[in-house]
Amino acid sequence: MLDERLLEILACPRCKGDLEYRTDPEEVLICHSCRLVYDVRDEIPIMLIDEARPLEED
Repeated sequence: MLDERLLEILACPRCKGDLEYRTDPEEVLICHSCRLVYDVRDEIPIMLIDEARPLEED
């Protein structure tokens, strides 16, 4: 689980927009503007655009 203080300052590295934090079914940060998903591994957000994946909503 990411610290609330960290979540307040994190922004999408591409557009600098807000991120949505999800923990189910996996821990990720989502930028709805760019439609990218950033993984969180061992409580560390991987905020590299090259490692982000496209958002696939149901």
